[in-house]
Amino acid sequence: MQKVITYPLTVLYLICFGLCLVIFHPIQWFCHKYIGYQAHKKSVDALQFCLMRCLNILGTRFTFHNPHQISTNQPLIVVSNHQSMYDISPIMWYMRKHHIKFVAKKELGKGFPSVSHNLRHGGSVLIDRKNPRQALPAMMKFGEYIEETNRAAMIFPEGTRSKDGSPKPFKTKGLEILLKKIPSALIVPITVNNSWKMLRYGKFPMGIGNHIKFTVHKPLELANFTDKEELLRQVEQTIVDSIKI
Repeated sequence: MQKVITYPLTVLYLICFGLCLVIFHPIQWFCHKYIGYQAHKKSVDALQFCLMRCLNILGTRFTFHNPHQISTNQPLIVVSNHQSMYDISPIMWYMRKHHIKFVAKKELGKGFPSVSHNLRHGGSVLIDRKNPRQALPAMMKFGEYIEETNRAAMIFPEGTRSKDGSPKPFKTKGLEILLKKIPSALIVPITVNNSWKMLRYGKFPMGIGNHIKFTVHKPLELANFTDKEELLRQVEQTIVDSIKI
């Protein structure tokens, strides 16, 4: 019975979701082209809030637990497990004061209203996973940008989304580059739970009544670790230990 209800709710959600992307695309474009970075960022923040409200149509709730006072005067490397696209808007919204920028695959840079524009013009980096000659210098330049601006680099080291919530081994090459290029960074591990349930039936219909939970773990000062491999192991273990299947 529950699955039957999901069909009309999913249709309504997709209409609202699509309208948000289409409406905010020209707003982003105008802000970026004629006003500047701060206006563009505020338009992106507003988009994330609206996208979260769209998910409320499906009975989705969000809990973002962050008991830590994280400075905005220091660059961040935010590391998280990845369960679905619905991980992204809450992290961007609840951590908006840190100016979250993403390491994203190049395919997302075209064809997606609002999303592609922000990835191309908002400070994120688009990489070709199959082309190290492009990805390596792009990541290095991105790391330098985060170090200079005291903003936040967001990376999902699993590479692809987990379809059932089970964690995948971290691919650490990208993280290693960021550690090298952002030496003053604070490492912020985040665990996402239940986001995968939004796609429990596939892309259509969507899951309803889910409670997506985010746990921000104790930040780690990169400068305090001489052994970067141990740091990466600690970050991965912290994230994985809080995943509940």
